[in-house]
Amino acid sequence: MSLQDKIMDAMKTAMKSKDSMALSALRAVKSELLLVATSGGNSELKEADEIKILQKLVKQRKESAAIFSEQDREDLAQPELEQAKVIEQFLPEQMSVDEVAKVVDEVIAQTGANSMKDMGKVMGITNSRLAGKADGKTISGIVKERLSN
Repeated sequence: MSLQDKIMDAMKTAMKSKDSMALSALRAVKSELLLVATSGGNSELKEADEIKILQKLVKQRKESAAIFSEQDREDLAQPELEQAKVIEQFLPEQMSVDEVAKVVDEVIAQTGANSMKDMGKVMGITNSRLAGKADGKTISGIVKERLSN
């Protein structure tokens, strides 16, 4: 079952249960997928592209919630976090920090990286291996930690 089909099924469920928060999040996902698919001329999206879109949408909502929380607007932050949770259901299961660190260590050993100059090389390989399974901020923090020692 494609991501589009899963989104449509979830939208139907949200409509039946009158869950406006989930429905709003799912409509945003559907809209973004459709926008990207039609803008590139190629109507079929690869799974990696779909994951990137979902990650982007989750990140936007979490950043918005953080800004709202800083401004003491919990009434606006809460819906953003709820929408992020709805969208995260369609992402692959996220790896723990320890699992990510293990992969980073393997890449560092494989590439022979030993300083911050090699960070780009390590990040590129690690990001391609962990696409959708870990966010870039976590990976970046671990790579910096390992290469700065």
